[in-house]
Amino acid sequence: MGMSDLYGPADEQESIATLHAAIDAGVTLVDTGDFYGSGHNEMLIGRALKARRREDVVISVKFGTRRTPDGGFQPAAADVSAAAVKDRLAYSLRRLGTDYIDIYRPSRLNPQIPIEDTVGAMLEMQQAGYIRHIGLSEVGPDTLRRAAAVAPISDLQIEYSLLSRGPEKAIIPTLRELGIGLTAYGVLSRGLLSGHWDPDRKLSGGDFRAHSPRFQDGNLEANLRLVGALTRVAERIGATTSQVAIAWVAAQGEGIVPLVGARRRDRLAESLAAVDLTLDQETLAEIEAAVPADAAAGERYAAQHLAMLDSEK
Repeated sequence: MGMSDLYGPADEQESIATLHAAIDAGVTLVDTGDFYGSGHNEMLIGRALKARRREDVVISVKFGTRRTPDGGFQPAAADVSAAAVKDRLAYSLRRLGTDYIDIYRPSRLNPQIPIEDTVGAMLEMQQAGYIRHIGLSEVGPDTLRRAAAVAPISDLQIEYSLLSRGPEKAIIPTLRELGIGLTAYGVLSRGLLSGHWDPDRKLSGGDFRAHSPRFQDGNLEANLRLVGALTRVAERIGATTSQVAIAWVAAQGEGIVPLVGARRRDRLAESLAAVDLTLDQETLAEIEAAVPADAAAGERYAAQHLAMLDSEK
């Protein structure tokens, strides 16, 4: 997402080079949304993948969130109707330059549209060969069960990190019961857990973090104190803060895949080194003492956006 939207300026050539470096390093999952940059991100990925074998990459696409010409978001609920599934899929296939998408998922639940209708339409597209797997995003246990009764669900994409541990209460147990994976976004909490955040950094109005409760005055300082404690753990084991944050997510059990949102090759290289970081039980306990559950200051989204998340109900 950050290569096209919401995190400030990005260099397109560096973005493509970073995607190539990720694939060359063995990364197989590329995650996007058709609304990231209003289609720009899909086109960017499409250009990057022209130089790579399609079968070497698993492409995950979210759909349904609606934008405005000025770069804003429409306040209406996501359009995840059966008709929208097919229409948005057609555009994504063209922008990505592929004839199938590996994982297709609604970005958000629309309470006015039964999840059975959305998943049923995706099942039709799966049977027609346009998508390989059906995923979900930011939904709760009841919706997971209803969706899984219609078609096999590959994974749930949801924010999960040391600062966002809500899924542990009911969502992760439900996923494990149903045999559904978890794709964790926000593992670095939008830069807070990177170890690189400058508290004096000025954010433009178009940067998501300028409106995020966790980056507001007071909350930011409290959260950075938690990061400082995490950094001390990282230094003890000879790792960086971001590597420890990513490795912690990966250590939370089978079927959990951390998403890394690096926009540059140097940040990508740092993040990928987390794969080789083994956290023993003593270190895991030390990490969770440094950043206790529910210790984050501020919610992960502003109130009006949080209210729209089925996963928070």
